[in-house]
Amino acid sequence: MVTAATYQKQSLFSSAARLTLLADALLSLAEQTRWRLQAWAVFPNHYHFIGENTESGAVLRFVRSLHSTTAAAINQEDKLTARKVWFQYWESRLTYAKSYFARLSYVHQNAIHHGIVRVASRYPWCSAGWFERRAPKSLYRRIMEFKPTRLEIPDDFEVDSSGLGLESH
Repeated sequence: MVTAATYQKQSLFSSAARLTLLADALLSLAEQTRWRLQAWAVFPNHYHFIGENTESGAVLRFVRSLHSTTAAAINQEDKLTARKVWFQYWESRLTYAKSYFARLSYVHQNAIHHGIVRVASRYPWCSAGWFERRAPKSLYRRIMEFKPTRLEIPDDFEVDSSGLGLESH
């Protein structure tokens, strides 16, 4: 599991277009680098993903590439050359089924956790809708039973959903 934050938790991806840019970059890079993503969610000032890649150093290479690409894109759009966009990232190796399931639930439901939507699948910049449509019903129910608020994951991000055209909490 990887979590990354923007510098000083600034909401630099606060428009629908920028969230789409970040989500598309994440998914495209995952496909190019043979990451198997199981869950992902992007927000104005952070993102989470759970994925699998067995190559040595794969996480660092992935994060560096994603951060470089997305920072360059928004800095060019804002006509800024030296703005620091990303700050740091945290990674956790998930080795126990219960921990893995809890974190899958956490990532899929993170938009609920932040009060952006009431139903996770209504947030277009995450994997919840895909998971709901594609997973076997029994697996979907089992994963979504985990309550995401009990995890010890660095996620004290305040997310302002104004202007995103999302369901209000």
